Amino acid sequence: MAILHVSHPNDPPLTYRDAGVDIEAGESLVERIKPLVQKTQRPECLGNIGGFGGLFELPIDRYRRPVLVSGTDGVGTKLKLAVILDRHDTIGIDLVAMCVNDVLVLGAEPLYFLDYFATGRLSPEHAQSVIAGIATGCEAAGAALIGGETAEMPGMYSPGEYDLAGFCVGVVEKDQIIDGSHIRAGDQVLGLASSGLHSNGYSLARAVLERSSATLDQAIGETTLGEALLAPTRIYVRPILALLKAVPIHGIAHITGGGLPGNIPRVLPGNCDCRIDATAWPRPEIFQWLQSEGSIDDTEMLRTFNCGIGLVIIVSSDTAAQAHEMLEASGETVYRLGEVQAGSRGIVFD
Repeated sequence: MAILHVSHPNDPPLTYRDAGVDIEAGESLVERIKPLVQKTQRPECLGNIGGFGGLFELPIDRYRRPVLVSGTDGVGTKLKLAVILDRHDTIGIDLVAMCVNDVLVLGAEPLYFLDYFATGRLSPEHAQSVIAGIATGCEAAGAALIGGETAEMPGMYSPGEYDLAGFCVGVVEKDQIIDGSHIRAGDQVLGLASSGLHSNGYSLARAVLERSSATLDQAIGETTLGEALLAPTRIYVRPILALLKAVPIHGIAHITGGGLPGNIPRVLPGNCDCRIDATAWPRPEIFQWLQSEGSIDDTEMLRTFNCGIGLVIIVSSDTAAQAHEMLEASGETVYRLGEVQAGSRGIVFD
């Protein structure tokens, strides 16, 4: 096919950089992040960062019937707060956490992670800070950062803004998949404390901020409002994988969008309800502030925010005390939330 050439003798020749895409900046970023990526590597990793695809050798010698578990997520409008505060070193932890915690609920060990970073104009320094957070999250989860994509798209984002997506793959033995089928009436429900809002409910949180006219540097407890809202999502991988070696876990729920009432029923069998004591754990100050300033009722709070509980595990009554002790020994703050009873896959708050 012939290419049409149109001559504009008075105009200088255009380059990709003139159009807003700086190839050299992208190449610079790859070099900057290589040491960060290296720190996340596992023995199964093959090849180097910068190729067309990430290579990971499946550790089949450790499994009889390995099942791969995949997850993908973003961090929502929490990104806007990171931009406003010009703090980009922890938002990558959020990205990893949202993916690896989802994979974890099925009993899977996260193996590797990939990220997608998109912005209007690439700043290697800015992007390096974001990816440093991703690498930190991968180290915490024991997952290798084996690749990703950086997209520079002029006109798609306002100056300084960017978007993130993450992709995680884990592995679990087929007969050890946690699917909720072993949950029975009488099982105990334990809640692991969150580190804050994690990465859900920020559209409502931002609406509260706008209504209250609060400043992000104002004090809330021992920190500031901005720091409390930007606190990175807790990664529960290592303590839960360690617990799985000692105690049978019947169900796990990652408390994300939908809160406790939207996520616990996802792991319940059809003949069970979950009865939760709504006074069993203290509400962190950031949630108290949001509820007060936004005049938000309890039902809306519970279905929008995690309200202080980031992960729920369901175990038999015989092993609940051991599970509680092990999780606290690993650094988690644990609350006994309630128990499972006969029902129809619902949740009841007392």
